[in-house]
Amino acid sequence: MAVSSLEEIENFLPCKTPDAWVDEALKQQDVLLIDHANCEKKAASTALNLIYRYVDDFELLNKMSRLAREEMRHFEQVITIMAARGIEYRNLNASRYAAGLRKVIRTHEPARLVDTLIVGAFIEARSCERFAKLAPFLDDELKQFYLSLLKSEGRHYRDYLSLARKAAGTTSIDERISVIREKEQELIETPDSEFHFHSGPPC
Repeated sequence: MAVSSLEEIENFLPCKTPDAWVDEALKQQDVLLIDHANCEKKAASTALNLIYRYVDDFELLNKMSRLAREEMRHFEQVITIMAARGIEYRNLNASRYAAGLRKVIRTHEPARLVDTLIVGAFIEARSCERFAKLAPFLDDELKQFYLSLLKSEGRHYRDYLSLARKAAGTTSIDERISVIREKEQELIETPDSEFHFHSGPPC
């Protein structure tokens, strides 16, 4: 990903990942990889849910189909790395991040679709920012892997945002971005008792 694209994502996000989260991620790299695999599965599932729910939007169907394939490919790459490192894939408690963002999604259409897509943009943007922030501190294999994900995650962020603008029609989405941005900052900066890929700094 070009520097300008990463800067665009960092400007979109309300805050940077706290250094304390990075320190914790380096201490818990097994959990980092397990939860990363979970995030890729959930991202693919979100895309498929949108495909099932909104069958009359060809652009959405096309972009979400591609996104789901890419996320599952990333999932395969993560579990391959885990297997090579002897890391057992186990269940983790759910992170409060995505659930917290979903709490602000409106329940009527097309507002529900608009908000869901904006939330997707924030999740992809935050993932991208964290890959970039972690990469310099990782071993060569993980560093190269995380850097290789930046381009696709950045494209996913832009796809979600462009689809949100399209779904809103002539209505600006800036106010909804601001509402969801405020919630995202709260979730990222509030300390967490459990480490996750999208958790806040450790308590």
